[in-house]
Amino acid sequence: MFVEFACLLALAQMWNLLAGYGGLVSVGQQGFLGIGGYALFILADIGQLNPFVCVPLAGLVAALIAIPISKIVFRLQSGYFAIGTWVVDEVFRLIAANASFIGGGSGTSLTVLRGIPKATRESITFWMGLAAAVGAIALLYWLLRSRHGLALTAIRDNERAAASQGVDIGGTKFWTYVVAAFGCGVAGAIYFLMNLRISPDAAFNVSWAAFIIFIVVIGGIGTIEGPIIGILLYFLLRETLADFGTWYLILLGVIAVIVMVKFPKGLWGYIAGRFDLHLFPVRRRLTLTQ
Repeated sequence: MFVEFACLLALAQMWNLLAGYGGLVSVGQQGFLGIGGYALFILADIGQLNPFVCVPLAGLVAALIAIPISKIVFRLQSGYFAIGTWVVDEVFRLIAANASFIGGGSGTSLTVLRGIPKATRESITFWMGLAAAVGAIALLYWLLRSRHGLALTAIRDNERAAASQGVDIGGTKFWTYVVAAFGCGVAGAIYFLMNLRISPDAAFNVSWAAFIIFIVVIGGIGTIEGPIIGILLYFLLRETLADFGTWYLILLGVIAVIVMVKFPKGLWGYIAGRFDLHLFPVRRRLTLTQ
């Protein structure tokens, strides 16, 4: 459960980087999660590489694939961009479902771990999951404290005004998309390393996007603290309401609507505004001196 928690937190922070700070609302980031998972299986099972070493390599594969994909989806704007990313995810799913060397539609298992004791595998996977979650938060904080983060938030607030001040709109969006793809790829590799099995429907399912968006929006989009609050609430609700079957998803939706109506900036957005509390301060404040 902790590895799943860590992977979802890393995914939420990557989506928050895209949508919350870059204004790039994607519903297809699970495509790069699936690519990371399949890259792990291909490199480890077919390439006979160490499966744990393959985790960061899987992230690099996802980032490399994101480069040509960005040239396509960046031609789209607003809602068309969101739908376009979903279409790209579906293309990935269909390719995986028709690739017989990775099991096709039924998927495949990670056999290279048979010689590694279960305790060793679970221990390493645990620490890799923790590193992915902490690394995602640290990476986001570092980026947003840099001049690149300032350019990114300027684009989100007003793209035309940012361009008039010399911000490289295309370049900033490009590296944001590639960095987010890398993070999603690493999270996907760790998640399916834990599961030992992958299939197209599990890797590229749009429900990933639904849960990630729920976590970020409920917690507070555009804040580093928001996804942390959101995922804690999500797991609490999931473990409490899971016995209600399909009503569980309906209740999640109702809670999401109530929170968005009562707290438009999310739970952490309300707390930060009410008490001026910022655990990860990334805003620039203008100070007038005499």
